[in-house]
Amino acid sequence: MERIFSNKDLKKLIIPLILEQALAITVGMADTMMISSVGEAAVSGVSLVDMFNNLIISILAALATGGAVVTSQFIGASRKEEACRSAKQLLWVNALITAVISFLVILGHRLILNLFFGRIEEDVMRNAVLYLIISALSFPFLAVYNACAALFRSMGNSRVTLKVSVLMNLINVGGNALCVFGLKMGVAGVAIPSLVSRAIAGLCLYVLLRNPDNVIHLSRERFRFEWDVIKRILYIGIPSGIENGIFQLGRVIVVSIIAGFGTAQIAANGVANSLDSMGCIVGQGMNLAMITVIGQCVGAGDINQVRYYTKKLLLITYGATAVTNSLILLFLQPILGLYGLGKEATELAYILVMIHDGLAMLLWPASFVLPNMLRACNDVKYTMVTAIFSMVTFRIGLSLVFGVYMGMGAVGVWAAMVADWIFRVCCFVGRYFRGTWRKRCNL
Repeated sequence: MERIFSNKDLKKLIIPLILEQALAITVGMADTMMISSVGEAAVSGVSLVDMFNNLIISILAALATGGAVVTSQFIGASRKEEACRSAKQLLWVNALITAVISFLVILGHRLILNLFFGRIEEDVMRNAVLYLIISALSFPFLAVYNACAALFRSMGNSRVTLKVSVLMNLINVGGNALCVFGLKMGVAGVAIPSLVSRAIAGLCLYVLLRNPDNVIHLSRERFRFEWDVIKRILYIGIPSGIENGIFQLGRVIVVSIIAGFGTAQIAANGVANSLDSMGCIVGQGMNLAMITVIGQCVGAGDINQVRYYTKKLLLITYGATAVTNSLILLFLQPILGLYGLGKEATELAYILVMIHDGLAMLLWPASFVLPNMLRACNDVKYTMVTAIFSMVTFRIGLSLVFGVYMGMGAVGVWAAMVADWIFRVCCFVGRYFRGTWRKRCNL
């Protein structure tokens, strides 16, 4: 059998994706460390808003995923003209939707914070308000960046997105250092460089995507809405957006529960989240690779290669996730010392990271990478329903039981997260082996 992707092709796709994820997460950790110098109230305010920002970003990423699935399938089917049409529709739809979201967030910023996080300390709220408003201004630029990056990945060209990501993050880190340490701008010193870097990155990818030498490119023809293409993108994007939105909303609700435990637990949770992201670097990169690889296999109509690459990518993810998380746990004490938190927050962050990274080696890839195989096969409703049910029942419901009613605090909340993972693994692995997804991709 002639493989659609050689090992060399996979390396060219996957390695830049992993490096890009590592870069983004490392910069996020650097941001947290820098803002830690301002005080725990600043760390808490930024970490709370970041949970809401992740809700918005995940919805935008889901729309980009819808476009990536459709264009990957068109490429696999050798229908390049339709792939270019879908690219242009994705970019415009994503940008318009995000502009509306950004306007609504700026308009109702305090209402949003009160709704999600309730009564929090005044100095935390003040930092959160400033950070949220500036962040919302960057959403449209981030939407353009996400859409263009997804299209380059659909072509298997992840080197371009890595290079632009390096530029974006250099601007972000350099700006943070200048604004936080040099200009003493506090929370604004983290938010403004993010806005500038996202705007530059979005513009760069947009210009590069207009190159007609690309397999997928933006034509110079006058734009008009093509509803058949948009419907196909939204068929993937809307369920994925709802799923991602509910997942992030659930995380916001969980953080609001933690917010009631005090500033030290909020700070520990924020630091633990940044470290936990390091353990999932490979998995996040493989999430993106799975869309491209399986999407092209679906477009080519090859069921055997869908199965082959699903197993191959999952095995790579499991091996790399085990190595990464083991290293984090081995050096956890000195890493936590870099954050400058108080004794209580540091000890709690240690426990939370041990829970997450210790069990992520067994559960995370099947919980979050395998579902992208199903999405690439158009089996989006099942992943949406499963993820929403699991989030509401386990991550939120058990967080209230363990964290609040049983008095376990943040540790109980993270134990509920593990229960959510176990349920997701059972459902998605079962779905794969039953083969029900085949009906969705018309193979």
